[in-house]
Amino acid sequence: MNTPVVLKFGGSTFRTPDSYHELADGLDERIRREGRPTAVVVSAMQGETEGLRDRLHEVNDRPGPDTAAGLLTTADLVSAHLLAAALHRRGRSATVLAGHQLGLTTGASFLWARVTRIDPGPLRRALSEYEVVVVPGGQAVDAEGRPTWLGKNSSDLSALAVARAVGSRSCEIHSDVDGIYTSDPHLITGARRLREVSYNMAALMSLYGAKVLHRRAVQLALRHRIEIVLRFNRAPYTAGTTISGAGTQAAAVVLNQRSVVLDYPDEARADAAHHAFHLEGLDAVRLNRRPSVAVVGGYVDTEGVQLRHGVVPGRMAGVPVAEMRGSRVTTHVADGSAEALHLAQQLHDGLDHPAPRAGIRAGVRAT
Repeated sequence: MNTPVVLKFGGSTFRTPDSYHELADGLDERIRREGRPTAVVVSAMQGETEGLRDRLHEVNDRPGPDTAAGLLTTADLVSAHLLAAALHRRGRSATVLAGHQLGLTTGASFLWARVTRIDPGPLRRALSEYEVVVVPGGQAVDAEGRPTWLGKNSSDLSALAVARAVGSRSCEIHSDVDGIYTSDPHLITGARRLREVSYNMAALMSLYGAKVLHRRAVQLALRHRIEIVLRFNRAPYTAGTTISGAGTQAAAVVLNQRSVVLDYPDEARADAAHHAFHLEGLDAVRLNRRPSVAVVGGYVDTEGVQLRHGVVPGRMAGVPVAEMRGSRVTTHVADGSAEALHLAQQLHDGLDHPAPRAGIRAGVRAT
């Protein structure tokens, strides 16, 4: 069997039901051109996961993690079957491998689970029988076969796990941003696209909240030297940034308005909170020079996580904005989302100048 093509399409690809037909057309053309088996990882249609989360919280504002994992992952499964149906209409043989069929095993955490084993057998068998195997992103099971969720925006991680399983040396990630930019181009004026980025730089940007790629996906790619090609999610699917060992460090400003900074009375309690978030598989940064933790990306019950681990919840202090100059990171804290956006623009405007000695407001060097 030829080495399969591994592609991922994020939720912004699927704005309407017609989007599945558009993608099926693109896949049909590529299969005709290359003649290679294709694994496609897909996210849920825009808003579907959030809608399920809202409905779940209407029933129980503190649902069990096993219940949340079982429900939230179904949104991506629906998307996978819709794409398979669109491919069938074009005469392509396609099947869906859900989390319990995929060969991905995680630890015992139901939410934000970490992959512990990748069995290549199920994917390789399916790709030998079908032209396209569609995989719902973020799905896996624990050692007892119970559904687990790899976390928000974890379709990237699923795609790299699929690439690892089938022996592909590259993985293409398609989204509404065609690459990694010096800041979020939807928010920051003057953001510039970076043509090549190192694994370490991409992982660092993700850790601090950049939405372009899942951090653990980059780490998996680094371990197995899988090149990541970021592409636009509409025809002609132009490539923008390549992430590889040949990439470089860069200067950037990372803003995720869903991230929060939590303040604690002392260093010991900040350390305990950071450890609690780490145990849950969440991205969190322990800030130094102040007893604070930045919890990255939102969709996290920060209070519930802390209470489960016996930590008195920290006080909401604001929104973090990370200024990166290579491996050096300075985290600034803004009072709210609007202030964070203004601060990020100000920092980005100064990227071509030497870094300031201290943060613009309550600036701290992040660990």
